[in-house]
Amino acid sequence: MNTISSSFTKNAKAEIDKAQNIVILSHKNPDGDALGSGLAFYNLFTNFNKKATFIVPNQLPVYLKWMDGFNDIIVFENNKSKGQEIIKSADLIIMIDFNHRSRLSQVADSVLPHKCPKILIDHHPDPENIADLIYSRISSSSTAEMVYEFIEAAFGKDAVSKTIAECLFTGIVTDTGTFSYNSSNQITFKIVGELLSFGIDKDYIIDKIYNNYSEYRLRLLGHAINSKMKVLHEYGTAYIYLSQKDMDSYNFEQGDTEGFVNFPLSIKGIVFSAIFIEKDNYTKCSFRSKGDFPANLVAKEHFSGGGHKNAAGGEYKASLKKTIEQFESILPEYKKYLTVESL
Repeated sequence: MNTISSSFTKNAKAEIDKAQNIVILSHKNPDGDALGSGLAFYNLFTNFNKKATFIVPNQLPVYLKWMDGFNDIIVFENNKSKGQEIIKSADLIIMIDFNHRSRLSQVADSVLPHKCPKILIDHHPDPENIADLIYSRISSSSTAEMVYEFIEAAFGKDAVSKTIAECLFTGIVTDTGTFSYNSSNQITFKIVGELLSFGIDKDYIIDKIYNNYSEYRLRLLGHAINSKMKVLHEYGTAYIYLSQKDMDSYNFEQGDTEGFVNFPLSIKGIVFSAIFIEKDNYTKCSFRSKGDFPANLVAKEHFSGGGHKNAAGGEYKASLKKTIEQFESILPEYKKYLTVESL
C-alpha cells in the first residue's frame, strides 16, 4: 500500500532520530489538513520525548480548537520574537502542506536561511526546492495521507496513537470535503480504514469539524448566499464576495467562511465557483470546480496561487471590487470549458 520511497523514509527517519529540538511549520491561513498533519507530528514527537514546536504564520481556525495540541501551536504574527527564537534553536525543521516560500509569509525570513536540515511533505503541484528532503505526491488526497504513510513506514503502526489517527483523519476529511473531491484513489480509503482501526470515532470528528461553529457563522452564510452571491450562467460560474464590513457584522472568527466556496456548485449548470474575501492589503481567493475544469490554472495564471485541479486558492493585491472585476474579465477566455456540455 505504501507509495513513499524507501530512500526518503530512511533519510528523514535518520534526521528525526538524531534531532532533539524539532520545529514543525505549515502555511499561512492554515486549514484542517495543515493542522491535522502538523499536530500528528507534534503528538508523535511528544510521545518520543522530543522537544517539538508547531508554528503557523497567522490566525488559527477556531472551529478546530478541539484538536489535541491546538492550544500549544505558536502563531508567529502574534509573537514574532518568540517564534524567531524557537526557529533559531531548531536542529530540524519539518514543513508540511505547502511547497513554496510564499506560503510561509514573514516566517520565511527566519526559516529559509537556517542551516539545520529541512524536510518537506506536501501534495500540491510544482514544489519549490526549499528543503533537503522532499516527499511530494500530487495524487494524494491530502498531506495527512502522506504523513500517515511516512509514520507507518518509518516507525511502524505502533507509533500511531488514537490521538495521531484523529489528527490525520481530520486532515483527510477536510481536504477532500468529506470525500467529495481529491479522493478517487483507493489508497485514500485504505488509509482511512487503517485510521479507523485505531479506535477513532469518525462521527464525533465529523460533527466537531462541521457542526462546531457559532450562530453567527450560519447567519453569515445566509447573508453570503442571499445577498453576496452572483451567478453567471453564461460562463457556468458563480461566486461569493465578502467585505470586511460583512464579516464584522456577523462577528467573524477565523475559519467561519470554510466551505462557503462549495455552495454555488450545487446550482444546476455551475461548474466553477469562487469566493473573494476582503483583507487589509489584498483579497483572498478560493476556487472550486467540477469535472476537468482546472481551478488551479485560474489561480496560478491570474491570482498568484495554485492548488489542485478542483480545489485551489490564491490572492490578488487589490481591493475586493477590483478583484471581482479582474475575475469577471478573464472568464471569456475559459468559456468553452465552463459549460456543462463541455464536461
